[in-house]
Amino acid sequence: MSENSSDNRSQAPAPDLSGRQVGDYRLLRRLGRGGMAVVYLAEQQSLGRRVAVKVLRPALAENHTFVRRFVHEAKAAAALVHANIVQIHEVGCIEGIHFIAQEYVEGVNLKQLLEREGTLGAAAAVNIMRQVASALHKAGQTRITHRDIKPENIMLSPSGEVKVADFGLARVETGGESVNLTQIGVTMGTPLYMSPEQVQGKPVDTRSDLYSFGVTCYQMLAGRPPFEGDTALKIAVQHLHEEPRRLEELRADLPEGLCRIVHTLLAKRPTDRYQSAAELLRELRMLNIEGLDNAWPLGSEDWNVPEILALADARTEATQQLAAVMRQQSARRASWRANPVRGFAAALVLLLLGAALAWATRPQPLLYVEENLTPLVERQQTVREQYFHAVSVASEAGWHSIRQYFPPEESAENRYYALRAEQRLAELFLEKGDLDRALESYAQLADTSEVDLQFRAHGLVGLANVHVLRGEMSRANQQLAALAQLMPELPREMRPYLINEVNPRLRPELRRLFQDLQINGGWPPGI
Repeated sequence: MSENSSDNRSQAPAPDLSGRQVGDYRLLRRLGRGGMAVVYLAEQQSLGRRVAVKVLRPALAENHTFVRRFVHEAKAAAALVHANIVQIHEVGCIEGIHFIAQEYVEGVNLKQLLEREGTLGAAAAVNIMRQVASALHKAGQTRITHRDIKPENIMLSPSGEVKVADFGLARVETGGESVNLTQIGVTMGTPLYMSPEQVQGKPVDTRSDLYSFGVTCYQMLAGRPPFEGDTALKIAVQHLHEEPRRLEELRADLPEGLCRIVHTLLAKRPTDRYQSAAELLRELRMLNIEGLDNAWPLGSEDWNVPEILALADARTEATQQLAAVMRQQSARRASWRANPVRGFAAALVLLLLGAALAWATRPQPLLYVEENLTPLVERQQTVREQYFHAVSVASEAGWHSIRQYFPPEESAENRYYALRAEQRLAELFLEKGDLDRALESYAQLADTSEVDLQFRAHGLVGLANVHVLRGEMSRANQQLAALAQLMPELPREMRPYLINEVNPRLRPELRRLFQDLQINGGWPPGI
């Protein structure tokens, strides 16, 4: 079966399982659909409670790579037991149905709230910021990076409680093992909220989540994201090079300290942001805002986050304000149900207006097909723009378009982006479980010239990992030996990143090679 047909199968509509019994869970109705799974509202029979059940799409359940990723997502989220994180109850497979049962948060997400309210007041916004920052602090302690912080993944209960959801893009580092959990059709996150390092394909950590959260905070207070554009490429370039308009200019009513915090989160360089969610929490609790509880304890560096959370509950005036906003939405839904004729008429008008707007503003297709049925990606002005366009397309055709339109032999810049595209293509093949093609792409990287040592290193790591997956340990060890020989010629700060990308089964052998070769600087600490 071709790659394109496999992609089509993964995106094909999944059967509606509403009404079906899956183990202890009665699936009531669909709540939403994503690239990997369909989410249902369900009732857990034994406890008589409502839960959300995420069911892996049947087409993906046939692929062991996707099943493994699905399970890793559950394990990552299950490790985060925290009041401000959606809790995982169970992960399992019954009658071929792979599922995750998790906490059901009744209410809306932050995106829905902002679509109706436009902006939030300082007190309500800071209350949300405190709770999300507490969740990110917990994730940071567990060495988990979310990588897709955005308003849709911030849930708001009617009581004003905030919970972070969906660790489907998480990067987990536990026990020395690093696992990337990337959903189908999503390579890096959501363009509106990507950090600059995500856009560039660089390693990310909790500071990347803080940037994405900064974008979210800016939107809460300004009524729109700091960067907008009609293509993912235009937005990505702004994340890299543009500065957002100062919040103080948009809203004179906002405290200077709050504006400063948001713009610190939006710093281009990770070193210029808060270095942890703990630092952000310290800044937030220093704010003196009317209607906000300022009783957070100051002093010791190892303050207790649960104590802070206890102070930021529904008893604070800010949370009560947020809860009032949530209750207004519930009241509107009740009014809609009470007058279905008026509700239907309003829905029809909105539907017609929305359809007209969607048609008028519809984007041009990213892909087109010639007579030979070969999918092509539209050409951009420069190789750099072509690369970021390929990031937004996230397909094999997108990565091939770099070499197609900008031959690598014509300039050093073309060659650089061609190699970056080859690395992404290899990762795409590996993600799809196509080990043969992944091996070919990684071999091309490993065979690059002395000028491209970093790409050679990525190629050697990839070859070693693929050989392990094919059960070829001797060949994997050969690639490790070549990688170890290359290490002294690479920037020392690159070593931890490369080592974390190596399959955990191979790291003891790589560490032995470090010792035998007496590599300058030795094995990086903390790995």
